[in-house]
Parts: sequence; C-alpha cells; structure tokens
Amino acid sequence: MAGLGDEAFEVEEFDPDAVLWVRGVDYVAGWREATDTAAELREALAVAGVDASGVRLRASSASDGSGVVRLELSVPAARVMAAAVARFGKAS
Repeated sequence: MAGLGDEAFEVEEFDPDAVLWVRGVDYVAGWREATDTAAELREALAVAGVDASGVRLRASSASDGSGVVRLELSVPAARVMAAAVARFGKAS
C-alpha cells in the first residue's frame, strides 16, 4: 500500500502551451484547484489501497479556465479501485 506522501502518484506542473489562451480567462486558478483536488484524490486512493505505481494524476485547465484532473490507471490499479468502489457502494 502506498503512503500518503508517495511521489509515485504524479501530479504534473502547469503547462502553458497545453491551453488555448483566451484573454481574461484565469487558467492558473483552475489549474491550482485541479492540483489541490488531485492531491485529495491521491490520498483517497492510497487509503483505498491502490498501488501508487499504477496511478498517474494530471492537473490542467480546460479552455474555459476550469480545472481538470485526469486519472490514468494500470489494469491492476483499476481492479483495486473498482473493488474499493464496489465495497464502498455496498457499505452505504
């Protein structure tokens, strides 16, 4: 199981070249929110027992400036996550 501070959960830096810039849109605020949310998700996945080596989180901004978190999972990590979500659903 991965620790909460495990660096294997990758959160990428803001990439200004990945955004179609529109004057007046605050892309950095959206990226900051996505970065914070990706960190929260990273912690939740670690608590759920998802192996950090099979997970990649990417924070970015959409064209309207809103934050976006992208999640990539290896097949084993996806299976663990699916089982954790299923257990959570049955507990509710």
